[in-house]
Amino acid sequence: MKRPLAARVFKMIAVLAALPAIASAHPGHDGGHDLTWDFAGGFQHPIFGLDHLLAMIAVGVWAMQIGGRGRWLIPATFVGVMTLGAAIGTQGVAFPAVEQMIAASLLVFGLMIAMAKRLPIYAGLGLTALFALFHGIAHGAEIPANSNGLSYGLGFVIATVALHSVGLALGKLSASQSSWFAKAAGAGVATVGAVMLVA
Repeated sequence: MKRPLAARVFKMIAVLAALPAIASAHPGHDGGHDLTWDFAGGFQHPIFGLDHLLAMIAVGVWAMQIGGRGRWLIPATFVGVMTLGAAIGTQGVAFPAVEQMIAASLLVFGLMIAMAKRLPIYAGLGLTALFALFHGIAHGAEIPANSNGLSYGLGFVIATVALHSVGLALGKLSASQSSWFAKAAGAGVATVGAVMLVA
């Protein structure tokens, strides 16, 4: 029996997230000069950061709700602008309220999902790009100094694509079952964002 797409993507994420443990089992992997280690560190960054994890899955769910071209344009915009933001973040450019904007992304994306809000495609792309920029800046600023930036960056880009895929699969599943799941999930993500904003 073929497993659902979401289950297969989750399994892939779990395997890739375990790469640092695999790498450290071999001599010469000091975490600073090994490309496998750097890639795995970047891959883990959005997965083990609750704010990034929820936002990236939420983007996929919302994109599926929007439908049409939005199903691929919304995630593609997030990945592209996030990558640009990461490049900016590596340059040490100071941006105000980065953490607050990341928290706001959870609040906004969560509410969009809960209300099944279908914005015009360009408005949706603009909103996605705004928040993706700040997620990217945070990623870039947190790249370890002794890491290979390209390998680390490739890791969090691929993790983002995987998390968007999970969101798309969950969005498709909720659409074929019942809208209560998406509403509850959206409300939960929005609540986490609200708590982070006032914390």
